[in-house]
Amino acid sequence: MLTCSKLIAGGQGLAAALVKRAATVELDWDVRQKSRFDATDSTGRALGLFLPRGTLVRGGDVLVVEDGSLVRVLAAPQEVLRITACSEHGSAFDLTRAAYHLGNRHVPIELKPDHLKIEPDHVLADMLRAMHMTVVTVHEAFEPEGGAYSSHGHSQGHAHSHAPHDQHAHDHVHGPHCTHEH
Repeated sequence: MLTCSKLIAGGQGLAAALVKRAATVELDWDVRQKSRFDATDSTGRALGLFLPRGTLVRGGDVLVVEDGSLVRVLAAPQEVLRITACSEHGSAFDLTRAAYHLGNRHVPIELKPDHLKIEPDHVLADMLRAMHMTVVTVHEAFEPEGGAYSSHGHSQGHAHSHAPHDQHAHDHVHGPHCTHEH
């Protein structure tokens, strides 16, 4: 078994040709949220992953194997609940409301502009339907948000600097007398 203890988030900094040629490993969310697990890549190699505790493995991440080879992670399709606002009785705001209630329950949730996804849970599905949401079971990849403090909390590869705002943080306090807009 080959070991792997390094992950490159989203393959950032790697040449696209290298990532494209890399072996792949397809993992569902239950496995990808663990920091230690075994897997088999697309070439049939047995891999033992030993990542730092708390590491979330995302679809598109690249694993570096002890022999120097790369393995691209694919988010495996799995059973999830797809939640949309009812087109007859609801509005786009209903989706925001549903996300709020799911967040209050600390449910792993994937946020999309037109729908939400959660792991199957009949109690939550009933609650959402009572809120006039449309809830259907689908078989799709699941990439829930990692939380506000996670190092790469979502799969869009979003990264930007907050320097223009943060550089004045030491001499500026937001409050009732704040004189600029956000």
